[in-house]
Amino acid sequence: MAFSLRRLILGSPLPTWRALHERLPKVLALPVFASDAMSSVAYATEEIVIALSAAGALALYHVIPVTIAIVLLLAIVVTSYRQTIYAYPSGGGSYIVAHENLGVVPGLTAASALLIDYTLTVSVSVAAGVAAIISAVPAWEPYRVFMCLGFIALVAIANLRGLRESGLLFAVPAYAFIVSFLVMIVAGAVKALGHAAPPSHVAPLHVTEQLGFFLILRAFAGGCSAMTGTEAISNGIPAFRPPQSKNAAQTLVMMAVVLGTFFIGISCLAQYLHITYSPTETVVSQIAAWTFGRNWFYFAIQIVTMVILVLAAETSFAGFPRLASILAQDRFMPRQLANIGDRLVFSNGIVALWVLSSLLIIIFHGSVHLLIPLYAIGVFLSFTLSQAGMVVHTLRRKERGWRHVVAISTIGAITTAAVAVVQAVAKFTHGAGIVIVLIPIMVWIFLKINRHYRTFASQLRLPSGEPPAAPEVRNTVLVFVPGIHRGIIPALQYAKSLSPDCRAVYIETEPEGTPLIEERWEKWGQGLPLVVLESPYRSMIQPILKYLDDVKEERVRHIVTVVIPEFVPLKFWHKVLHNQSGILLKFALLFKRDIVVTNIRYYLEE
Repeated sequence: MAFSLRRLILGSPLPTWRALHERLPKVLALPVFASDAMSSVAYATEEIVIALSAAGALALYHVIPVTIAIVLLLAIVVTSYRQTIYAYPSGGGSYIVAHENLGVVPGLTAASALLIDYTLTVSVSVAAGVAAIISAVPAWEPYRVFMCLGFIALVAIANLRGLRESGLLFAVPAYAFIVSFLVMIVAGAVKALGHAAPPSHVAPLHVTEQLGFFLILRAFAGGCSAMTGTEAISNGIPAFRPPQSKNAAQTLVMMAVVLGTFFIGISCLAQYLHITYSPTETVVSQIAAWTFGRNWFYFAIQIVTMVILVLAAETSFAGFPRLASILAQDRFMPRQLANIGDRLVFSNGIVALWVLSSLLIIIFHGSVHLLIPLYAIGVFLSFTLSQAGMVVHTLRRKERGWRHVVAISTIGAITTAAVAVVQAVAKFTHGAGIVIVLIPIMVWIFLKINRHYRTFASQLRLPSGEPPAAPEVRNTVLVFVPGIHRGIIPALQYAKSLSPDCRAVYIETEPEGTPLIEERWEKWGQGLPLVVLESPYRSMIQPILKYLDDVKEERVRHIVTVVIPEFVPLKFWHKVLHNQSGILLKFALLFKRDIVVTNIRYYLEE
C-alpha cells in the first residue's frame, strides 16, 4: 500500500537511458532556473522602500537611483557569468570555479554561501508569496506558517517527480507572471504619463533616521535581494539540452532582461505613487490596486505573484541538490547526496532542502522581513569568489580575447566584493551575523567530512603486490538467552554450527526464577553450557558487556559472535507489546571491535 501511494505521488521509476530526454529546452529552463531571480522583483523594491521610509517621504525619491545602481550591478554579474558558463560547461558554478582556481577553502566558502542562500531562497520566496495572498485576503493571516509549509511541500514533491515534469508544471504560471506584470507596468506607466493622480491616502511616515550614506547603503543592500538566483543557471548547465553552454547563456540573458525591466518599472511606479511601507499590503499590491482598482485583474496579479514567488523555490530545488551532489562526489558532503533517485533526480538533496527550509519558516514564523536580513549575503560572497576564480583561470590560459575576459571578471569581483561588505555591515545587527558565523562552521564541517573519507579510503585501499596470507579465523559464539522457549531452539542450533567454542548466556534479574531456567536447560539446551550472569540492578546490557570484555581477554584474537534470538509477530504493531532487549543489545555492541552480531528470527504463525 505504501509503495503504491509513493508511486501515485512520485510516479514510476525512470530508466537511466531516459536521462538525456529529461534535459530541459530553454522555454522550460527559464521557469526552472530563473523563477527565483524574476520573482524577486515582487519584494526587492519593497526592501528599498522599507529602508528609505525611516528617513521620511523625501528619502523615497532615492528609490529609482538605488534601483538603477542594482540593475547596473546585475548587468556586470550576468556578463561575467556568461563567461563562466562557457569556461565550465560541466556546471558547479561558483564552487567549481573557486575550488579549481583559488583552492579548497575558497571553493568550500563559495559552496557554503550558496547552500545557505538556496535554503533561504525557498523560505523567503514562499513567505513572500504567502504575504502577497494575505495582502488580498487579510483574514488568512493566522494560517501564514501552515500555508508556507504546504507550498514548500508541493514544490518539493513536484521536484521529486523529476526535473522535466517540474518544468512543465511551472512553465505556465511563470509565463503568466511575466505577461501579467508586463501588462501592469505598461498600464501603470501609461496612466502615470497621463498625469493620473497618485493615491491621496498615503500613510504618514515617522522619521527615525537621518538620510545619509549608510541608510542608502542599507536600502541598496535590501534591494540587492533582486539578484539572488542569478548563479543558478551556471550551476545547472548539465540540465540543459545540447548545446548546453549556448542554451544556458541565452537563458541567463533572457532572465536578466526580464528581471531588470520589471525591477525598474516597479520602482518607477512606486516612486511616482509615493508608496510607503505597509505591514498589511505589499508594494506590488498597492501598485496593482492604483492601476486597475480592486477588480478581477488586481486579484489575478496577486495570485500570479503568489504563485511565482512560491515557484521561485524551484530554482533552489534545482540548484541545491545538484551542488550538494558535486560536493558529495568530491567527498565534502555525505555520499548519499550524490545518489540519483529512481526519477533521475537527486532525491536526498531535495528532501534535505525541504526539511531545512521548513525549519526556517517555523523558526521565523513565515515573516519575509525577518528572513530577508539573512538573505543575499551568501550569494554576493559566492559571486566574488567566482569572478576572482575566473580572473585566475583566464590568466593561466590566456586564450583569445583573454584581456577582455579578465577586465570583466575583475570589475565583477571588485564590485560584488564591495556589495558583500555593504551587505554584511548594513545587515549585521539585523541577523546577517548568523550567516557570517555559519559559513566558516560549514567549511570546517566539510573539511572534517573530507578527512573522514580520505582516512576511510586509505585504510580500505588494497596493498600493492601479492595479497598477504589470510590469518586463521577463530570464533567464540555466545547465545543471548532471555528465557527458555521454542523461539531460542533455532538460535542454539545455528550457534552450534558456527564453532565448537559455544555457550549460552542468561541474565539473572530475578534469582528465584533461575533454578527453573537451569532445570529446563538440561532438557532443551542442545548440550551447550549455560552461563548465568547476576544483575542485581536488573540491567540487561551491562552484565553482557562486562562478560564480553572477560571473554575477549580470555580468547585473544578471537572473533566473538553474539547470537540474538528474535521472534517476528504477525502484526508490526505487536512489537510494541514486547520487550526490545535484543535491539538494545545490538545498539550497545554496534561499535565494539571484533564483535559480530547476528539475529536468528522465529516467525509466529496464526
